[in-house]
Amino acid sequence: MNSLTPKENNIHSQILGSINEIDQNQWDACTCLASALYNPFISYGFLSALETSRSAHKDNGWQPAHIIIQDDNQNLLACSPVYIKYHSYGEYVFDWAWAEAYQRLGEAYYPKLQCCVPFSPVTGPRLLTRDNLPENEKSRLRQVLARMLIEFAQKYKMSSVHVTFPCKPDLKILDETGFMIRHGLQFHWRNQNYKCFDDWLNTLSSRKRKNIKKEREKAYQSGVEIHTLIGSDIKKEHWDSFYQFYQLTVDQKWGQAYLKRSFFDYLSDAIPDDIVLILGKEKNMWVCGALNLLGGNTLFGRNWGSVVEYPMLHFEICYYRAIEIAIERQLDYVEAGAQGVHKISRGYLPTTTYSAHWIEDKKFETAIRKYLSIERESISKDKAQFNIISPYKKVYNKK
Repeated sequence: MNSLTPKENNIHSQILGSINEIDQNQWDACTCLASALYNPFISYGFLSALETSRSAHKDNGWQPAHIIIQDDNQNLLACSPVYIKYHSYGEYVFDWAWAEAYQRLGEAYYPKLQCCVPFSPVTGPRLLTRDNLPENEKSRLRQVLARMLIEFAQKYKMSSVHVTFPCKPDLKILDETGFMIRHGLQFHWRNQNYKCFDDWLNTLSSRKRKNIKKEREKAYQSGVEIHTLIGSDIKKEHWDSFYQFYQLTVDQKWGQAYLKRSFFDYLSDAIPDDIVLILGKEKNMWVCGALNLLGGNTLFGRNWGSVVEYPMLHFEICYYRAIEIAIERQLDYVEAGAQGVHKISRGYLPTTTYSAHWIEDKKFETAIRKYLSIERESISKDKAQFNIISPYKKVYNKK
């Protein structure tokens, strides 16, 4: 399993069993590294940390099979982070019911093909192209990648292809290629050129503004000292403590610890300046923390955990400190992860997320299309209702 045949002249494709099979500089040349569009989750460093730590590995159902496109001189032109999946864990777009329906029909849903960032419900590019190419060439190569995903699944007799949390330019191409589009909801904070936290607070209704001030005061009353660590400030002791918090959160949710302890060491070595670790200390011991990653224009909140229970401490570290960092760094957005209607009253508003799906079985595809149409309408109604309870003053709701 090492090549596909694109129907294009002067380009050549390959399937990589590991991202470590390609030069880091070539992969990162496709990630908008120096622009506001940079997304750390698709960086070589992040993906390599997942694989090297064996967090994303065939043994746990994530077999790397990245697609790359090169020119005659072996220069990387385009690529996609791709995995052969043997289950549906760690994706945050749920298709378990589809798998069960396949099984009832006596067909195999797994393996399937997944184009995504493992364990990360973060919107970003999935059909990556070299940054310095002309826009029309980028579009052409994205179309080639979209077709190659389908060809990959067909060639190796997989049931389906799933591209989760793609950006809108990729979504458009996937739609035109025949993928079914699915909608989801997350809750994101948007920076309106605020100068400070109080500047943002003043855009909220009086009641919501008072509630947030009370929540922050309760968090302070816990006596937990909050520290924001970035880059080289983050040491092994911090990761040891944070991993303890991460595991505790997983245990409390009856989940599975997807990320190995070594992942955080590899990540810290690979993209140190993209990491923002917010930790709480009590009596000289680290007791809670939240992991964030810095993008070009977005702060991405990922994991939270705590060995103490204090009112509002979670909201302070995960939401309000994130807003403060975004304002300080003049970032446009904070994405606070999956789910969480409770985020609305803290200023995080409903935002549509997307996924794209191709199904080999056409009868099954027809049924899925009908289901997705109904689901999209339901999500649209939910989003409208959530916007009604926005904490912002009416004048700001219209922006």
